[in-house]
Amino acid sequence: MKHKILLSITILIACSLIFLSFINFSNNSESQFVIKTEFGDITLKLYDQTPLHRDNFIKLVSSNFFNDLLFHRVIKTFMIQGGDPDSRNAKPEAVLGNGGPGYNIKAEIVNGLFHKRGALAAARESDMVNPNRESSGSQFYIVQGKVFTNQELDMVEQNQNQSIKKQVIGKILYAPENKSMLVKLDSLQKTGNKEELNKFIMTINPLVEKEMANVSKFVFTAEQRKVYTTIGGAPHLDGAYTVFGEVIEGMNVVDSIASVNVDKNDRPIKDIKMKITLK
Repeated sequence: MKHKILLSITILIACSLIFLSFINFSNNSESQFVIKTEFGDITLKLYDQTPLHRDNFIKLVSSNFFNDLLFHRVIKTFMIQGGDPDSRNAKPEAVLGNGGPGYNIKAEIVNGLFHKRGALAAARESDMVNPNRESSGSQFYIVQGKVFTNQELDMVEQNQNQSIKKQVIGKILYAPENKSMLVKLDSLQKTGNKEELNKFIMTINPLVEKEMANVSKFVFTAEQRKVYTTIGGAPHLDGAYTVFGEVIEGMNVVDSIASVNVDKNDRPIKDIKMKITLK
């Protein structure tokens, strides 16, 4: 009887330890994972500031979701991308990048988390079909990037602010109360009357300027400029995609993968499989 009680206590303690280890793993402020590839290992750290993405990644790794998937999109001096379940056993000619687990994740675009070299971020569909910038449920990319000059960063800022302005114009024109304005614009564009088109644009400028006054201007911080002009990255993605982790070891592996030969769709000619495990 005594032995049975001791056995029961031992089992209870063991189960408790397993449960506690899972809790600690889920709440670990520096959850670390290893992406194993034929080129070597890449060690990742996930951020607490993006809990939805962190917990989703933990869930997928725990279920072996990523094992044998491919890095299906590779662009040198930019990034390497994977996590599409359709890439498992995909034929060489198959176009990849549209697969996922059947759900998206709410955007967690956090100030201070940006696309430096080694950043881990979530892929997503374009603003045209995904205005809330929700992340793919499984596809991710790692930034290889390049070093930028301050002048180049100035140009990125200008382009980003132009993009913001275009979004504001679209918001105004597609508002239900401005339907007549959209019809008129469409008509002017079809006729090609540039003079009338310019006059029309002048009439909506006050509305645009008013709306722009309520929108934050895109400006790189001093920290971002320092990183992008020394270490490098992909600054044009800042503010538009969720960064949820970073590489802490194995950037040489990222560089090797980014240098392979690819086809017209940026898919490596020779498949590069991954396996992701808890470190």
